[in-house]
Amino acid sequence: MKLRIINGRLIDPSSKRDEQVTVDIAAGRIVGINAEDSSPVDQVIDAKGKAIIPGLVDLSVRLREPGNEYRATLESEMNAALAGGVTSLVLPPDTDPSLDEPGLVEMLKHRARQLNQANLYPLGAMTIGLKGETLTEMAELTEAGCVAFSQANKGLLNLSTLNRAMMYAKTFDYTLWIQPSEEDLVSGGVAASGAYASRIGLAGIPVQAETIALHTLFELQRSNKARLHLCRLTSAEGIELVRQAKARGLPVTCDVSINHVHLIDSDIGYFDSNYCLYPPLRSQRDRDAITKGLLDGTIDAICSDHTPVDDEEKLLPFAQAEPGAVGVELLLSLVYKWSLEQKIPFVDALAKITLNPYHILKQGASALPPCGQLTIGSPADLALVDLDAYWTVSRENLASQSAHTPFNGYELPAKVKMTMVGGRIVWQGE
Repeated sequence: MKLRIINGRLIDPSSKRDEQVTVDIAAGRIVGINAEDSSPVDQVIDAKGKAIIPGLVDLSVRLREPGNEYRATLESEMNAALAGGVTSLVLPPDTDPSLDEPGLVEMLKHRARQLNQANLYPLGAMTIGLKGETLTEMAELTEAGCVAFSQANKGLLNLSTLNRAMMYAKTFDYTLWIQPSEEDLVSGGVAASGAYASRIGLAGIPVQAETIALHTLFELQRSNKARLHLCRLTSAEGIELVRQAKARGLPVTCDVSINHVHLIDSDIGYFDSNYCLYPPLRSQRDRDAITKGLLDGTIDAICSDHTPVDDEEKLLPFAQAEPGAVGVELLLSLVYKWSLEQKIPFVDALAKITLNPYHILKQGASALPPCGQLTIGSPADLALVDLDAYWTVSRENLASQSAHTPFNGYELPAKVKMTMVGGRIVWQGE
């Protein structure tokens, strides 16, 4: 079957194109862009007034399967991803049970294939049960489909286990995805340490929880040269340490959550548990440093950190609420909003949620098919978006099984109208 998209504005970070085009798709791939092709076409889609963008690559989407289906399901959250234009997503290993067995990974991949929706890339657990004691069989997990290894939101392993994990990863060319967090300094904290947390009486998590962990990781990395991806940076000091590590040539990439791109600690207001997140929101100074890091390339990618939480665990006093928020449907709109606020070309901002995440995934996963780009021969994973349309974030307008997000009630720009995976229309809006 051959499909043609006409009159659309192609925005593609990989080629830096931002122009009106005709796109031809056949056998699930892009076969022509403004090509002189008179062969018969089975379907024509008129994209007048819409942008054609690569399908988003989201580096952290919790699907809540297996083990927490009461919060969300693979089907509901995959559908939410497609509604947000996300066609490739990374699943952290903190499922129940955790992704420490090849059979469990294979089952998840099989379920995703049956749904025939977005591309699923699981992270394998770095240690059995995520307990930080015994390393998993990383080679077997890789064969089962894991693209890298992580402890999810858990703090750093003890130094001996961490060093062994890094040496093993270096030997076999694996990437370790680590959220820099010193657990002894996190314990009991629910907000960022500082004047605001003190004023409203919330237990704080100091910046040193991030920076001490980063110092530890970089010291070990200097000797073993393991490749690291640092997840969800939050502080100005932490971002500066990453900037210095990159300048020294250490093999490191990093991301931030879209929540931290837009919000700060004082947005918590009067104990709104929708702002209960982990890692916590920090100060305006830290948010400014995130913006600077994104603009100068220190921060490689933005993710949604999509974490569905049900009403029973969220509608509690702030200190008792479950951390987390949905965001996979908001990622595109919030990145576009950020690009407008910063007055930067959308094609550059779009790279943070398409091409750059693909390059991060590609490290150590040589068999990974291209994603996050619209070039001849690449899979036709794309979204048609009305950048001029505004929509309001609400329970009624979200496809996720959960609707808890700090952006409830926000009016956001950019509305996805259609999402394709492998040239198939898998989601269509009004």
